[in-house]
Amino acid sequence: MDVALTGATGFLGLRLVRELLGRHRSLTVFAHAGSDSALGRITRFLELTDTPPELIAELPKRLRVVETDLGQPRMGLSAADFERLADELDVVWHSAGNINLDDDLAQLRRVNVEGTRNVLELAAAGCRRPIVNHIGTAFVGGARREGVVYEDELDDSHGFENGYERSKYEAEVLVHEWSAAHGRPVLVLRPSILVTDLPAHPELPEHPLRFIDQILRASLSTVGLAEALVPERERPVMRLPGRPHGHLNLMPVEHAARVMVQLADVKASGRVDTYHVVHDHDVQTTTITALMELLVPVRVELVEKRLLDPSPLEAMADLYPGFTPYLSHRRRFDDTRVRTVLGPELSGIRVDLDYLLAGVRSKQTTESSPRWP
Repeated sequence: MDVALTGATGFLGLRLVRELLGRHRSLTVFAHAGSDSALGRITRFLELTDTPPELIAELPKRLRVVETDLGQPRMGLSAADFERLADELDVVWHSAGNINLDDDLAQLRRVNVEGTRNVLELAAAGCRRPIVNHIGTAFVGGARREGVVYEDELDDSHGFENGYERSKYEAEVLVHEWSAAHGRPVLVLRPSILVTDLPAHPELPEHPLRFIDQILRASLSTVGLAEALVPERERPVMRLPGRPHGHLNLMPVEHAARVMVQLADVKASGRVDTYHVVHDHDVQTTTITALMELLVPVRVELVEKRLLDPSPLEAMADLYPGFTPYLSHRRRFDDTRVRTVLGPELSGIRVDLDYLLAGVRSKQTTESSPRWP
């Protein structure tokens, strides 16, 4: 079986490479044209995650790298190369995406929507009628902050918290339209926020929550506090809109990749089968604010509404406008379908403050943390 994967050098993609190599003799990875060596980055990830040396030694023979530009027609390939590639594949995993919540919507659509359109075009052109496994996000549920989001739901009636959510919703709509037009099954996998406790490393993709550390440090530096010794009682207060009893679903990325590959073995219905790939427990928003307080010398206070009178520090921090609304979420993602086909499938991993700190804390933070007990 010939299997291809987009986004192979991303945060999730690297874990999917490892899982897929455990099931398939060879793997084709689509790498962005002109980027650093995909083979080298995959090799380095496997080295840093205690992969057996014999597997690493086999990589040049088992991995085929095809340079593409997903946002371009035919993925940036010539017509002949595109047709040849399409005829060689049995399965296409589409994991590539722009996950910058606050990026320009046009940029998000270029990768997340047009990239999906071009991957589907590739699958339609192939004489083998390859299976499509599309990695979406549970956050296509949009700006609904209460209640339950079900796996079969896909509508925009609640609006969206940011451009990323909207672009991923539009991509999933494309998937449904393509499936109906071609009479082909598609597997849609919707993970929640992916996290890890693997320590940060300059040769690995950044942890999705690293922006918290980066933005808070930049904000402190701007107001002259970054290098200061700040006793706990004198730490500045940072007010953020949110709910103390809110909660978010944070899914260990290693477990997510394993579940996704298992779900790909489930017999398809013949149309779009959607699964929420989420953790068995949520994380309280107060755990996220506690993480902030461990990373930098501030005291975080959740307030009901967006501030009309922010301090200079609060105005600078405002974290990530696309992320801050999640501190008010209290919804739950239903994963009944996953549990039905795989069983409880508990990861055995407790995502708590220590787990998050291990993956988010940078080398700089680790070195300086004794200053801020």
